[in-house]
Amino acid sequence: MGLRLKGRVAIVTGASRERGIGTAICRALALEGADILFTHWGSFDRTQIYGEDSGWEKQLCKELVDLGVKAGHMEVDLADPNVADEILDYADKTLGTPSILINNATYWAESNYRTFDAEVIDRHYFVNIRGASLLTMKFAQRFEQTHVGKIPGRIIFMVSKGNDANNLAYLATKGAQTALIEPLSVGLAPLGITVNAVDPGPTDSGWMDDEVKSYLLPMFPMGRIGQPEDAAKLISFLVSDEAGWITGQRIVSEGGFTNK
Repeated sequence: MGLRLKGRVAIVTGASRERGIGTAICRALALEGADILFTHWGSFDRTQIYGEDSGWEKQLCKELVDLGVKAGHMEVDLADPNVADEILDYADKTLGTPSILINNATYWAESNYRTFDAEVIDRHYFVNIRGASLLTMKFAQRFEQTHVGKIPGRIIFMVSKGNDANNLAYLATKGAQTALIEPLSVGLAPLGITVNAVDPGPTDSGWMDDEVKSYLLPMFPMGRIGQPEDAAKLISFLVSDEAGWITGQRIVSEGGFTNK
């Protein structure tokens, strides 16, 4: 087992399903020696086509501990403006002050020009922008008090793009996340924190049926659809010491996906 992250504490939001990207990230970071606190929100999963993996959080937690690291989990709604402090307080109490933050949790609901209204955009905003941003800023503030000059800090946002006219609110809020990356990376560089975004492209994380897979496969010149582990491997590198000179970037890692 690699130990590039031994002694580091990572927060991974949105790790609630066995095939999810969040789960793959938790595994990858644990294999590098990081202690993990992950969040999940079953109420959202139950509204999605893939449904809820009931009890998965306990199984994942045990799996991570079996890899030799400390692990914990919290069920939280990132739309709650007070939840950032709750997550960080729990991390401090159980694992220590984190130096790695992976903003993977997201809100998604179909929206087009006919269905886009205040409620739809607000729901996306509360999680994808306000929730992720508040957690990020609180994370950086605590890092400044505890870790500056001792260990490096890492912040990753999972972002997206595209021309899907039925995905307007999601893509708008993911675009806003992307816009935050460069200026925030400048502000946090003196603390030793890098800030990057990862766009994994279409990923078979449990939401694709056979029809969707058949439609997407010809657009991947490498002959396969992206897997959660593909994103996790990149993130494992970006949070390592070797990636300390990479910051302010949106890194597209999607196997040459051609539907831009």
